[in-house]
Amino acid sequence: MSKIPHRLYLTEDQMPQKWFNLRSAMAEQPDPLLHPGTLRPLGVDDLSPIFCEELARQELDGATAYVDIPEPIQNVYKMYRPSPLIRAYELEKALDTPARIYYKFEGNNTSGSHKLNSAVAQAYYAKMQGLTGVTTETGAGQWGTALSEACSYFGLTCDVFMVKCSYEQKPFRKAVMNVFDASITPSPSPTTEVGRQILRDHPDTTGSLGCAISEAVESAVQSGGAKRYVLGSVLNQVLLHQSIIGLESKLAMEQLVVGCAGGGSNLGGLIAPFMADKLRGIRNPRIVAVEPASCPSLTRGKYAYDFCDTGRVTPLARMYTLGCGFIPSANHAGGLRYHGMSPILSKLYHDGYMEAVAYEQTRVFEAAVLFAKRETILPAPESAHAIRGAIDEALRCRESREAKTILFGLTGTGYFDMTAYENYLSGKMSDSIPTDADLQKGFDSLPKIPQNEGI
Repeated sequence: MSKIPHRLYLTEDQMPQKWFNLRSAMAEQPDPLLHPGTLRPLGVDDLSPIFCEELARQELDGATAYVDIPEPIQNVYKMYRPSPLIRAYELEKALDTPARIYYKFEGNNTSGSHKLNSAVAQAYYAKMQGLTGVTTETGAGQWGTALSEACSYFGLTCDVFMVKCSYEQKPFRKAVMNVFDASITPSPSPTTEVGRQILRDHPDTTGSLGCAISEAVESAVQSGGAKRYVLGSVLNQVLLHQSIIGLESKLAMEQLVVGCAGGGSNLGGLIAPFMADKLRGIRNPRIVAVEPASCPSLTRGKYAYDFCDTGRVTPLARMYTLGCGFIPSANHAGGLRYHGMSPILSKLYHDGYMEAVAYEQTRVFEAAVLFAKRETILPAPESAHAIRGAIDEALRCRESREAKTILFGLTGTGYFDMTAYENYLSGKMSDSIPTDADLQKGFDSLPKIPQNEGI
């Protein structure tokens, strides 16, 4: 039997021409988005003042299994896709494991991450609607970079509100976004009403994705209809666009799929076709979400309706959440900072179709350094959570002598995260795990609505 190549590439003609809608395989749908005023399910007309019209339709469509990828989006995809599926032979040797480890590498573009898959789609639909630009938030900077790149390609303006601590820690992320003519504002900021209010209430805050989302939404709404807000994770539409990762990954007949989990964009895209098989009874792979111990929405959060932002201007989504008022510790360096989880993934986790584990960031960076030494790619801290999870599963295979096939998502590269790597290597990095009392402060911010009674 011939040896499996280190890298498996699809041809350009084999790249998927349709996205897959995981909700179409779910017998029980995620709970609907609710209007924060009326508490009634939202329709396309309710979402259209915030999102592009086509994206609003995608957000609410749980029935259509496959959605055509427009040719202009395919043309951009072909500049960096299909992405390679890589056998981690050297990592396997280092771990002395019988497990077969594969990873889907999404770092082959300027953003250095999977985020471009949805950024291109959202920018395209904004252009087709005749908008002049979009607004967004970014945490570690991958999404902001990807959207800047996509907007530049389609001739749109891009206003990015970047979590303040990341803005200060990663100046070169800002520089790359500037290359693509984006405007970047540290959040919370004095440029929006919600930002000013957050600064009045918490003058020393280092920011959060929830804060940045509030500012981006306000900025879009105040644009007079010229712009719309776009989001890089959590939303159903984002998981739809990211399904191209999983569709390309089906070459690996997995027994175990591991992905990092912040808001759910990479994990949801990676697992989509595998989870569909599980839901339909075709196969039964284990699916494991790996999240940071400092922002543990799945492992320690509550399954409740919550605002998607700190300023409470967004619709209500039922998801695993730490509360929209939760702000991760400033020393958390690993991305995945969002207070909630994708409603789709939350529903699947709640119903027992997937597992979740949380790791301290020092253990995550330990795995990242080992991976870099063996596989010659410096991983993004977000990706390193999945690496940690995959390594631990492979070590269990060593003990049990099981030759399982493990697939994980390498979401991107860590070349803009060198301050974090330097802190880890010098011994300055510490772990910050919120206490139950810390988490309760966030839970206290959950909306007091009938749907949350007894939670």
